Order: sequence, then C-alpha cells, then structure tokens
Amino acid sequence: MNYLELPPQPHPLVSYLRVGSLLHWSLILFLLESWFYWVQFEASLEQFSLFWVAFWFGCFLFSFVHIFLVIMDGWSRFQNYKRAKDLFFIHGFNSRIAEMYAGSKCQRNAAIVAAEELGYKDEIISYFRSKGVKWYHYFPYFMAQDPLFLFRNYFWERTFLEKVYVSRFDYRRLHLERAI
Repeated sequence: MNYLELPPQPHPLVSYLRVGSLLHWSLILFLLESWFYWVQFEASLEQFSLFWVAFWFGCFLFSFVHIFLVIMDGWSRFQNYKRAKDLFFIHGFNSRIAEMYAGSKCQRNAAIVAAEELGYKDEIISYFRSKGVKWYHYFPYFMAQDPLFLFRNYFWERTFLEKVYVSRFDYRRLHLERAI
C-alpha cells in the first residue's frame, strides 16, 4: 500500500483506547474490586477477626496487583499495534504478519485495529476465522498448551514487558499529504 491509498487516521489516543478496550474495561473492574475489598478489609479490622482480615487483605492485594498488570498489558498491546501497523503498511496484508498476533484475544485485537486503520479489516478477520479463531477465544492459547506459563520468561516479556516500539511512519501526516 502506498500512502495515496491511506484511509483517514485516528488520533493515537483513539487507537490506544481501541487496541486495549478489553483491558481498559478490566482496569475499571479491578479498580472497583480493589475499592470494595479495601472497604471490606477496613471493616474486618474493627471486628478483630484474623481470618477475615487476612481474607479481605488477600483479595485486595490480588485485585490491586492486577491493576498494574492490566496497565502493562495494555501498553504492550499498543506496542504490538504499532509494529503490526508498520508491517501491514510496508508489506500489505500478509498472513505471516497476522499469525504473529494470533496467540491471544488482546494481540489479535491489536492486529485487527492496525489492519482496519489501513483498510485490511476484512482480510485479517477472514484470516483469523480460517484459523478457527472464535469471538469467545479470550484466553491466550499458550495457557492451555503450557500450564507452567507463569514460570516462563516468554510469558512475562511478551505479555507485560514488550519493548517500546517507535512507529516508522506518521500515518496522520501521510493521510493529510494525500488530501492536499
């Protein structure tokens, strides 16, 4: 694809919100859960019950830690989106590029948003359907294939610690140049 065919491009913040929409809803849920568990924890302190203090504090910690994990996951998916968008822009739609992001719902969503912004939404949706991916496949496939995934470096690096990717193109500027 050359920049003469480039559709109108959204602001990067809009793309960020679209890429991580599931994660952003999860973030809101974990914030609400943390608040609820903290209120329960404080109430249990007044009852002097060690069991309930430990229970509610454990629930709070679980939910509170997930706030940061979801934020890091959303940031990593945005890095996937930028890389996928550059690859689709340079090479056009290519199933090998789409396959790199087929592992989880969030990664697929990053690739779908990138492809959609370049006019390849139908192609990538068809590709994922041809691979047997269903709309309800939320959990990453590697979780079923490797039950010890939490102890693997690839899980932490790919899920939460994706390296910052700087896009090679300013898509909004390219689109505006075409409009002139």
